[in-house]
Amino acid sequence: MFTAVIPRLSIVVPFYDVERYFGPCLDSLARQTFRDFEVVLVDDGSRDGSAAIAREWCERDSRFRMISQENRGMGPARNAGIELARGEYLTFVDSDDLVPRHAYELLVGSLDRTSSSLAGGNARRFNNTSGVRQSYVHRLSYGTDRPATHVTEWPELAIDRMVWNKVYRRTFWDQFRYEFPAMRYEDWPVALKAHLDAVTVDCVAAPTYYWRERESGESVTQLKFQFGNLEDRVRSAEMILDMVDRRAPELRWKVHRHLTLIDLATVVQAFGSAPDHELEAVLALGRRLTGRLDPEAFVGASAIERLEYHGLQSGDVELLQRIARYRADGGRPSAAPAERHPVLPWRYRARGLPETPGTPPDVHRLSRGDLELRAAATNLIWDHDALLVSGTAVIDHLPPGADDTLRIALLAGLRETPLTVDRHPVRDRGGEQRLIGFTARVPRELLAAMPAKREAVRLIATLRTGSVRRRSLLRMNMQYPVGDRIGDAWFQPVKASDGRLLIRRMRGEIELTAADADGGALVLTGRMPPGVTASELVLSRAARELRAPLETGPGDLFTVRIPVAEVVDATSPDDPFLGRTLLVPKIGEALILITGLTGAVSVQQGDRLLTVARSPGQYLNLVEMPARVTAARVHVDGWSVTVEGPRWAGVDYERIVWRRFLPNSDDPVDAVCRITFDGDRWQARIDLDDLGPAEDADWTLFAAGDGLPYAIQAETFALTSLPRALDRHRLYARAGTLHLEKN
Repeated sequence: MFTAVIPRLSIVVPFYDVERYFGPCLDSLARQTFRDFEVVLVDDGSRDGSAAIAREWCERDSRFRMISQENRGMGPARNAGIELARGEYLTFVDSDDLVPRHAYELLVGSLDRTSSSLAGGNARRFNNTSGVRQSYVHRLSYGTDRPATHVTEWPELAIDRMVWNKVYRRTFWDQFRYEFPAMRYEDWPVALKAHLDAVTVDCVAAPTYYWRERESGESVTQLKFQFGNLEDRVRSAEMILDMVDRRAPELRWKVHRHLTLIDLATVVQAFGSAPDHELEAVLALGRRLTGRLDPEAFVGASAIERLEYHGLQSGDVELLQRIARYRADGGRPSAAPAERHPVLPWRYRARGLPETPGTPPDVHRLSRGDLELRAAATNLIWDHDALLVSGTAVIDHLPPGADDTLRIALLAGLRETPLTVDRHPVRDRGGEQRLIGFTARVPRELLAAMPAKREAVRLIATLRTGSVRRRSLLRMNMQYPVGDRIGDAWFQPVKASDGRLLIRRMRGEIELTAADADGGALVLTGRMPPGVTASELVLSRAARELRAPLETGPGDLFTVRIPVAEVVDATSPDDPFLGRTLLVPKIGEALILITGLTGAVSVQQGDRLLTVARSPGQYLNLVEMPARVTAARVHVDGWSVTVEGPRWAGVDYERIVWRRFLPNSDDPVDAVCRITFDGDRWQARIDLDDLGPAEDADWTLFAAGDGLPYAIQAETFALTSLPRALDRHRLYARAGTLHLEKN
């Protein structure tokens, strides 16, 4: 018998054949800090052990209950769960995903404060090989907190396609009688209609949902090239287009452009694998979609986008197959060489893109936007008199030549100061050595002479290839650049919000100068600028704070002792996948700049660690996490790569491998490292030849001992020298995991 008490929140979880992932999903719900909820589990005809897992949870926790039905699909299963849901609020979870512990505390709390119709939160994507990273479709929609807004005020919400990152007020849901259609991609029509119907919507910037991306590609969104999947995708898009035309024409360009970039491209890619008997049907789907899209959405489109549009509009199946194979084989449209028009020398045409005898020449015409300068910093090193900025610069479609000229200048306001630039060949992503590399010297004295009111400078590149001249601010392709002191100021390279390299001059910062492990405590030492008074250090996490007293000494020195046992919280990490919690230390309202530490310091407490880490801007972070194999340094010696790190009690270090997954499979291929131990350190070495001949392979460093294998996370201090080019390989980090990519 169920209690008659009405829960505040109902969580509807349909499931079908998810035995491998289901337990962690339900565990993440049971761990919520918001406790007043029910979980309605809907068995949509599962054939594996998923239902047994659900029954076990129902027996263990009275807040869980289950119903069963024949397999009818996600939409009808959600509808069945809604009928049984009793809560004041309503939300949805996909059965292979995870929900951070504080998610519903944040979302329901926001609705209680604002009385909005619904609240949505940011989302992360995750899997073993790629780690945890920002979901692309949610990065702008939920980039900042926006209480009580609306899609007409914040149009980025128009492409917020999911329902699972939201909590809906049940009276609002019932008022508009929302119902999921019996199809895949059922979320977007409901999500957009709710955005339009809502009085106001709350946007929460904190991550409230973890969206799994399976290595096998088995999820609904990953099986996107199957015809039935494509058909539902186009039906969903048509429902969205009808809704926008009828109710929100001001959102038209935003939605049409999104469909052009994402959904139309997906239809074209399907021609690479569609069997012959489905080609005409896939073509009909593509023409249905192109027929609905506003030509304005293609203004400024690239040559490959225009080519895709032409192929669908003209019904050129052979061209569409060539485009799909070109993309599947790693073709890079931006690298297709340009050739001059025989009569009009200011015009260029892309050579090497797919075409058929009937392809009009104008489709391959390159616009000025196609000939874009891509200039990026890939390595920054401080020497005794300068900051050395190395990277690549190339104009899309134009092969570099010996007569090219590259100028890089320090840009302070409108003033440009030329820098010394050396150029050198670099192997590009296609494996070809080209004269696209550079190293620019930014003298320390030049940075020290920045105008007093100038807090940051940028670098601007000007490249002339033949008669084409382009300018662009230098982008930053490093995540953790290192800063240094010049005179009385600290100069910190950072990746700005627009992706460009920014060199910040910083004065008056609270600084961390040392960190040590002392028994069961982490001891932080630093100095505060004159005039700053504070009595405690505050550690902030997603929905709570921890505090530790400061001890001050002579010369504005401070020391803070953090008992690790008081911080370790194994039952409630903010990251439900990695089991980690990021704590951001502040003194007063100020972050703490790391100026005296080049490596992590960790303290073990049972099977957990508290570790000093750094942010991309070199501010102090602390990470509370499981004691696992962790990479602290990466060495490259000719044709071998060696990774090393600390050893922790109770952790298995006997088998460390570089792992890749077979296409569309969860089956791995391992290249086993040679392991050595030196006291409290481990080393794992691999020769690049041991990775085998597979082209376009992306290897991830894994701990694969007796327990569950996992991708090895790298300490943030170990990532300051990445990415690195190694002949035909590239060593880089993705969301804290180490990768070796062979081109």
